[in-house]
Amino acid sequence: MHDGPEHHENATPQPDETDGFSRRSVLRTAGIAGAGLGLGAFAGGTAQAAPGEPAAASAAAAAPKRQGETMIGVPFEGRATVRVGIIGLGNRGGSMIDLFLAIPGVRVVALCDPVKDKTAAAAKKVTDAGQPAPATYTKGEHDYEKLLERQDVDFVYVATPWELHFPMAKAAMLSGKHVGVECPIAMELRELWALVDLSERTRRHCMQLENCAYGKNEMRVLRMAHAGLFGELLHGAGAYNHDLRGLMFDPEYYEGPWRRLWHTRLRGDLYPNHGFGPVANYMDVNRGDRVTHISSFGTPALGLAEYRKANMPSGDPSWKETYIGSDRTISLVQTAKGRVIRLEHDVSTPHPYSRINSLGGTKGVFEDYPERIYLEPEHTDDEWKDFGDYAEWDHWLWKEHSDPPGGHGGMDYIMIFRLMQTMQLGLVPDFDVYDAATWTAPVPLSHASIKAKGAPQEIPDFTRGLWKKERPGMDSEKPEG
Repeated sequence: MHDGPEHHENATPQPDETDGFSRRSVLRTAGIAGAGLGLGAFAGGTAQAAPGEPAAASAAAAAPKRQGETMIGVPFEGRATVRVGIIGLGNRGGSMIDLFLAIPGVRVVALCDPVKDKTAAAAKKVTDAGQPAPATYTKGEHDYEKLLERQDVDFVYVATPWELHFPMAKAAMLSGKHVGVECPIAMELRELWALVDLSERTRRHCMQLENCAYGKNEMRVLRMAHAGLFGELLHGAGAYNHDLRGLMFDPEYYEGPWRRLWHTRLRGDLYPNHGFGPVANYMDVNRGDRVTHISSFGTPALGLAEYRKANMPSGDPSWKETYIGSDRTISLVQTAKGRVIRLEHDVSTPHPYSRINSLGGTKGVFEDYPERIYLEPEHTDDEWKDFGDYAEWDHWLWKEHSDPPGGHGGMDYIMIFRLMQTMQLGLVPDFDVYDAATWTAPVPLSHASIKAKGAPQEIPDFTRGLWKKERPGMDSEKPEG
């Protein structure tokens, strides 16, 4: 997630992913991870070997037997100081460390990245903030395992290339740590189920750090939806439409082709979380409703090849790549209550940034980019109205932190502040491993659906039936005191 292409329309876009780990040898690392840590078919990087084929998707949709107790409603232990270890210090991790350091009662005690200069720069930020020098781990691709052996780490933040998210989250929980991972949390259905099972067995929270869910507009719409201003909810839409061509071919930005290489492996929506997470929250997915099926369609994959032809020299390694990832993927998701969610993904063609962020019901509709709203009974003239008139519905986090520091319009800070607050006060987190798995499931399932010419793919019920019970989520109450 997140180096973030700017999530806020008034800021300069940057890519929304992380590149903090294994950047210099992504192909070798992917092979190691595939052989030793369960990435399986992804390790080879070939289209025919990619996971998410219809048969595999259907098999994975069946819920395995629960191995532990549910993590729904399980609070953190509560502690005066949260001790944080960070794995991956590239564009995302190297900037998010500033936000951890800005929150009282949070200590950054350990850092890991094989690029020593990045680790040293991050360590200097810690000491400049008046904290003790953190332990550093820079000795190769697996030195993060030494960080996880530490007994003075409560929470592990993972900001690395996507293929490493699953093995690192898995290792963190097995080491007794709570873990938060940038998007997407894993790349295969079996990995998503494995994280759910591990969270339940180890009693450690495993969370998808979906910062867009904490956007000011998103949280305002969330509260309005829960207050019934949109009536009965019917449909929503979310996207990650962001022109990343230049950055994906920039060796200095990602220090390796890991992000671009996923377009040689999968045809579907590689990054559904930013659009899916907020709309799922509006509709109380996993808290009274659930998503059941997804149908996806993809365009030809032309954009990256055309950009390469126009901009890359003939000897560039990218000329060995064959892109299969659809330039634009459009998915329709059905919920148990009959609602429809539209998801889009496009990082390969020229267009302005948009997450769409739309919600409609029996009393009206909101659409973002640009933000506008229309609600009955106060609106009767078929003209869009100013969403700014609804500032009274801002979430308490945005009222309390009206000018938050950090990128993406402040949503990064709001997310980290709230997460650390729940850990300090011993509260139930706003989101859990079931949300993480649900928001990421379109990655393999959209690929499977596109290969099956749009055939619907079943989305697993990662809660194993507990979605039927309403419960709190992102629309939190301000803690007392």
